[in-house]
Amino acid sequence: MSLFATLSRSVALAVMLVVSSPAALAQLEPTDEQRQAAVEIADSLRYGHYADVNFDEAWSQDTFQRYLDILDGQRAYLLRSDIEAYRHLETSMADAIFSGDLDDAFNLYNTFSERQRTRVESLLTQLDEGLDFNFESNERLEIDREESPWASRQSELDELWRKRLKNDALTLALTDQDSEQIETNLRQRYEGQLTRLEQTEPEDVFGVLMAAVTGSIDPHTGYLSPRQGESFDIQMSLSLEGIGALLQSDGEYVKVASLVPGGPAERAGVLEPADRIIAVGQEEGEMVNVVGMRLDNVVDLIRGPKGSIVRLDVVPAQAVDMTRSQIVEITRDTVSLEDQAASSEIIEVERNGEPHRLGVINVPTFYVDFDAWQAGEEEYRSTTRDVAKEVEHLKEEGVEGIVLDLRNNGGGALQEANSLIGLFIDRGPTVQVRDAQGRIQLYGDSEAGTLYDGPLGVLVNRLSASASEIFAGAIQDYGRGLVLGTPTFGKGTVQTLNDLSHGQIKLTRAKFYRISGDSTQNRGVEPDIDFPSLIDPERIGESSLDNALAWDTVQNVQYRRYGEPENMLEQLIAQHDARAQDNANFRYLERQSTLARQLREQHTSVSLNREQREREMEAQEAEQLSLENQRRRALGLEELDEWMDARIDATAGIGGEESDDAAASQESESEEDEALAVDRAYVLESAEILLDYVHLQDSQRLAAKR
Repeated sequence: MSLFATLSRSVALAVMLVVSSPAALAQLEPTDEQRQAAVEIADSLRYGHYADVNFDEAWSQDTFQRYLDILDGQRAYLLRSDIEAYRHLETSMADAIFSGDLDDAFNLYNTFSERQRTRVESLLTQLDEGLDFNFESNERLEIDREESPWASRQSELDELWRKRLKNDALTLALTDQDSEQIETNLRQRYEGQLTRLEQTEPEDVFGVLMAAVTGSIDPHTGYLSPRQGESFDIQMSLSLEGIGALLQSDGEYVKVASLVPGGPAERAGVLEPADRIIAVGQEEGEMVNVVGMRLDNVVDLIRGPKGSIVRLDVVPAQAVDMTRSQIVEITRDTVSLEDQAASSEIIEVERNGEPHRLGVINVPTFYVDFDAWQAGEEEYRSTTRDVAKEVEHLKEEGVEGIVLDLRNNGGGALQEANSLIGLFIDRGPTVQVRDAQGRIQLYGDSEAGTLYDGPLGVLVNRLSASASEIFAGAIQDYGRGLVLGTPTFGKGTVQTLNDLSHGQIKLTRAKFYRISGDSTQNRGVEPDIDFPSLIDPERIGESSLDNALAWDTVQNVQYRRYGEPENMLEQLIAQHDARAQDNANFRYLERQSTLARQLREQHTSVSLNREQREREMEAQEAEQLSLENQRRRALGLEELDEWMDARIDATAGIGGEESDDAAASQESESEEDEALAVDRAYVLESAEILLDYVHLQDSQRLAAKR
């Protein structure tokens, strides 16, 4: 049910082969096992999928186009004539899959792989002859060619690749590499691609074809080869020794989709969603360029024994040019329940000279120790049990309200979402689940009584998904508290994993609906009060995925309302806006979000003139640096000279007066750093809003008594 459990299969596996799909010198043919599996997959989609799939000519066209996009999304290898020879699949793809007749689809792949192999060999030949780029022309290279027409002549692709090779060389030159280093790195990249092409097996082709077939229906349905299924089982047991990051393909690059709560990458604080990884290295030795590498091969490079170090060359999500990378180190480790346990803190807010105490409980995931639970142990660990302990502690401390922080919580055990809601309501429904036949099953909290009935806030962001959305939506529907932050991920579907005669299929079988009748699918949960965000919803979230199932509604259920916080929103938003105007971190988030979107929209091509490229980069980074330094000036912090330095300080402000007492100075700086962190601004403002809510409730109660 979690983002990790569902998105990782559909995105990290279904799109696993979106990058360059390798080819071998020999002609690859489908095996009898794969033909049979194709028929079983088609039947599963027809009779088992939540959506009513019509395998008509329109579906064949969509699937054929998706197959081409997976093979050659940038229109860089295939000619129009190559495609025309297989154009009949546009109308017969459904028949081919249902009958297991995969020969033409495999032959199209063979044509593509031959074009790719020829191209890579040509690039290596050019390197043998020596590069002679002066980077003084006024040429530009189009970045995204997904909508470009297919080339009709080989000369068109030759010109494209001349520019691509020039850009690859310029990108390395801008990182201060000399000509020898540039040629060495490019040779390593292309030879690696050629090696992977020669190692391609029929299972790779079948995986690409099935990704097109299943992905044409929804992004969370997908075929898992025997190898992928085994790998996924390891992931789901959390025994995988790696960095704890969910990766997905993004054109020729591999990007970070999300971080596993409590995992090594999150603890290190060096990766963020939408960061792109361009090279991987071990603790010692050369970095391996992974641009154009298949996702599963990149994952294999990143995995390793617990305690070992992996180095990643990362382009930050906010960077607009691929030259702006930095190498980070992460120590591989496993993720345990202890790493994902709920924790709390008390925040003091001053109003009119008086201190007020608000509690914040961080809930990284919805977890339960299934083994201990099934064994009948009384003290098994779970989200609800751990949060309950934190609530009791905060009540003893006399807090005036509690904020549950569900940011980056990708979900987990549905039973825990239901039972956690039960801590804050006196029994009632929590979520509806509708299957393909239209049957609706109602889940809820059956235990009487509440653990905490005081003022409540729920803080969410774009990476709050699945069970997190169920919880936030229920709190909002019940009028039990305020939902703050940004629109959530929108993962409102349920998948099951079914065995095939060859491999497995992950199938979308149901959808989640709130007790109000609204789906969480695609739209997510809209917060009562919006916060600015640096996570681009066009790049991260359900609505950013191809063929995501639509938002819809079902009949609402009967439930008790605990309050009417919507009646106070106008006042709460006005008070929040007034603070945000004086809050340097919030102003920065708003302006940086707008600037990042503008820069991405403008960045449709790159200059192949070195001086012009440097000027464009400097201008873009000057804008980003200016925003960062405006924030720092307002907070009394030391300004930065380079925009890339902002990435290092993004989660911890720096500054503070020196003290004669070193220990006191260090403690003071630590407290100031925590208070000034950009990410910290969300938590602090949530506490401020909840206090506003408390005071408005008190005012209403006093007015009602008069």
